[in-house]
Amino acid sequence: MDAMKTPLEVLNLYSPHDYTLAGAFANRLKAGAQREFLVHQGKSWTWQAFDDAVQQLARALTARGINKGDRVSIVARNSDAHPLLLFACARIGAIMVPSNPEYGVQELGYVLKHAAVTAVICGSEGLAVAREAAAAITPAPWFSLIDGAEQDAPNFFDLIAQSGNAALPTAGGADDTCLIIYTSGTTGFPKGAMHSQRNFITAGEANISRVWLQPDERMMVVLPMFHVNALFYSLAGALAAGATLILMQRFSASEFWNVCVEHGVTQVNIIEAVGRILARRPRSEFRPEHKVTKLYGARADIVEVFSKEFHIPYLMGGFGMTEIPGVCCNPLEGPNKQGTMGPPGRHPDPARPWAQCKVVDDDGNEVGADVIGEFWVKHPIVMQGYFRDPEQTKNSFKDGWFMTGDLVKRDADGYYTFISRKKDIIRRRGENIAGAEIDRVVQSHPGVFEVAAIAVPSELGEDEILVAIITKPDVKVTAEEIRAWCAERLAAMKVPRFVVFVDQLPHTPTHKVAKEKLKADKSLRARAVDLQSK
Repeated sequence: MDAMKTPLEVLNLYSPHDYTLAGAFANRLKAGAQREFLVHQGKSWTWQAFDDAVQQLARALTARGINKGDRVSIVARNSDAHPLLLFACARIGAIMVPSNPEYGVQELGYVLKHAAVTAVICGSEGLAVAREAAAAITPAPWFSLIDGAEQDAPNFFDLIAQSGNAALPTAGGADDTCLIIYTSGTTGFPKGAMHSQRNFITAGEANISRVWLQPDERMMVVLPMFHVNALFYSLAGALAAGATLILMQRFSASEFWNVCVEHGVTQVNIIEAVGRILARRPRSEFRPEHKVTKLYGARADIVEVFSKEFHIPYLMGGFGMTEIPGVCCNPLEGPNKQGTMGPPGRHPDPARPWAQCKVVDDDGNEVGADVIGEFWVKHPIVMQGYFRDPEQTKNSFKDGWFMTGDLVKRDADGYYTFISRKKDIIRRRGENIAGAEIDRVVQSHPGVFEVAAIAVPSELGEDEILVAIITKPDVKVTAEEIRAWCAERLAAMKVPRFVVFVDQLPHTPTHKVAKEKLKADKSLRARAVDLQSK
């Protein structure tokens, strides 16, 4: 760490700017126009080439009728089209709406119609679904393909090349919305969280503090570009630090270490599922010559593997949401309390205030240390609101505090620990039980690959606990073993009654288990082993 510039030193390498994406990019470009900014599938963009393409794309969007405030959706796996479109939209005050390319017609149709998009950028394999999903939108959006062309769906990169030299309109401002990111929507309809250009830039600056990003950092993105992590931490962080982004089309466990070595990757963000997959992969895939020194998203159960076997010295975990990116983080310089979300994060400039956090009871009263309650946050980069949903926006705040819906506890040092989503609480025998706690215990069994604990109806009212388990390949685990494992580690009322072994679990777009979909599957209980009857 001694050789690293401090976060404030990194930020001070660049002169002040207006907190627009265009202003921040122009500011960093001055540090070296021919430096590498973005690498994707063998194509390298210098800072200058990327900026030129953004200006051309902004002209092309304007020529095709995209104006300030219009929404443009991109429905594709990670591509250099994502950052190009975001910066071009921001340049003219338009808004990018990234969407999951795995969505079906109904899911995508809701997002596109709710956002009332003017254009849809997609991959050729998703064009038919996108067309059907957009059929109900009036006026009909126009389409463009990032990997091909059709008569009424020109190639995205051809739009850039053929844009001409028309004058650009007045640039979008710092407080103009530049992104609408739809939540995973595990319950009900997805909600579109709106974020300004200022939010995006500030989040990137905060990521300098989170992982001490350096100007020569080579940051790999394996998470989807329709998710706040890839956008607000990696892309915005690379912009703020003046670093290089290595953008993978999708996460590939078998190629992860090869890509790290090939591109000299020094920093990467992951999520829990990705970490567990890598920890369980054959060690023959590991490349010890990699240069990764900083990894964000490490969870307690994988820290030892990533530290001792993969030799990554700095492993940080934290907390953020689509609505409030980058709230907490275990500081790189320590102390690092593995298993916690860390304390509230920091901006590189100590004069810039950051998140205020508190834990409250059901009446909104703050509770003391080590008491579980709901996590409320005031944050400099809170969303501007949910798009076209003022009622839900209003219901998400109380006296300026964003109510996360997460249950946490705070220790005496101000470090927060995640317990569960409030909606993941199981009510059994008059007690509230966190499904996430049961998940963690069962997940620690050596034969378990993935697990989800959910509530199922009890004959006596309230809930019983069912765990759906995927075992590791070629490992035999019985329901009785799971009961014994839990009985040694949990209070009796938390021991699952039902155990069902499955081949797969449903996931949200961010790789979390979609427990609401599990709860809707009434066959699970019928197929499960009822340990109470044994």
